[in-house]
Amino acid sequence: MPLFLVYFAHFHEEFRLPELDSLSVLENVPIAYDPASYSPESPFLLIQVESAAQAVKLVRRGILIRFVLEYWGSGKTYDELFSLLKQTPERWSDFMTCSFKFTVDGFGRSLSQEEKISVIESFSFMAFKGPIKMKNPDAEFFVCEEYGEPDNPLPKETPKMIWFGRLLGQGSRDLIDKFDVKKRKYLGNTTMDAELSLVMANQALARNGALVYDPFVGTGSFLLTCSHFGAYSMGSDIDGRQIRGTAGFRRGVDGISANLAQYGLADRVLDTVVFDICRNPWRDGPMFDAIVTDPPYGVRAGAKRLGRKNGTLPELSLKVVDGVENHRRSDYLPPTVPYEMSDVIGDLLGLAAEKLVVGGRLVYWLPTVAGEYDPKDLPVHPVLRVVANSEQPFGGWSRRLVTMEKFAPLQGDATAELPEHAPAHRNFRDRYFSKFEAITPETE
Repeated sequence: MPLFLVYFAHFHEEFRLPELDSLSVLENVPIAYDPASYSPESPFLLIQVESAAQAVKLVRRGILIRFVLEYWGSGKTYDELFSLLKQTPERWSDFMTCSFKFTVDGFGRSLSQEEKISVIESFSFMAFKGPIKMKNPDAEFFVCEEYGEPDNPLPKETPKMIWFGRLLGQGSRDLIDKFDVKKRKYLGNTTMDAELSLVMANQALARNGALVYDPFVGTGSFLLTCSHFGAYSMGSDIDGRQIRGTAGFRRGVDGISANLAQYGLADRVLDTVVFDICRNPWRDGPMFDAIVTDPPYGVRAGAKRLGRKNGTLPELSLKVVDGVENHRRSDYLPPTVPYEMSDVIGDLLGLAAEKLVVGGRLVYWLPTVAGEYDPKDLPVHPVLRVVANSEQPFGGWSRRLVTMEKFAPLQGDATAELPEHAPAHRNFRDRYFSKFEAITPETE
């Protein structure tokens, strides 16, 4: 298969390959690449794809992908690159008379206009005879000098690599601006940023006709991004105030419904409802193509489930107030208790194993204490397998975007298998507010 060059955005480096692999599944475009050739310090990756049209299809939904190029060559010097290009002059013949333009870019160093012009003129040996057209040319050739990471303080006099190819297509990074949380009519203190919400939609394989569910819906970020890509979505939360817009930074704007109207997605979001996922009303059996969620960590918003600290006391629920049973009163608030992070994740895997269709995906965030995380911290389930596990660091702690896929029907009473040791996400809220002090037998 021919070679193509993917030019990633230099953000969320651990998330780039998982998104690319998900796009391959989503668009049904087989790809091949050497994982060992990928470096988080470089935005470039050579991949094999069947055709140029397939390469364009592959990246069109990419959030962490800037461009895809038909790879023509690369070298550590221009002499080395030109020597390689001159070995295949037949490749130029299709573009000798069409309109064209050259784009010159630098990664890790800004090039002056004079430098860019000098680079373009050095390709004169290709002798294209067509007109130069700066807008919508028939062919756009792309040159990038790679110097290293932009924040590297070392001198950058010579590039590490020079890449050259024909620009074919680009990703959908414009959606980051479209769904920017600052532009939304409604948001809360737990609203997920647009870029990662969109990446999660790709990881979840959100697509036309798919049914996506967020069991900790909050202000509904994932409903927006998944439904933008054509999925039908729905969400639930134990706290209806976030859904209705009576909590959050911008109140009195009709909550999630305001954002759905803003983005024209009301016909794609089926509903948002209030209940405890431990006592959910869903019918038996699989029904969702994806579950996409950011469980509450207990930092900005505490995780809760129905219950009482002193156990179940049903007689209190049946208490009659002004002639009305307590639990039937309009102002009745069911009692809740803290929901420990390990229990949240275990229950989430159980929900996914039961409610996902085979081939469906669970995409969720897992907070962990930096330096203590172990891959064995992840709970497992007999019918779920890990597809991706990417870290976003925040200093003393990090969160991991975990993607799992249901690969077999749920049989019998199979349940999630929690780690036998104390995982780095156990009692995360307490650890966070103690500034991640080490666990001792007295504090565990």
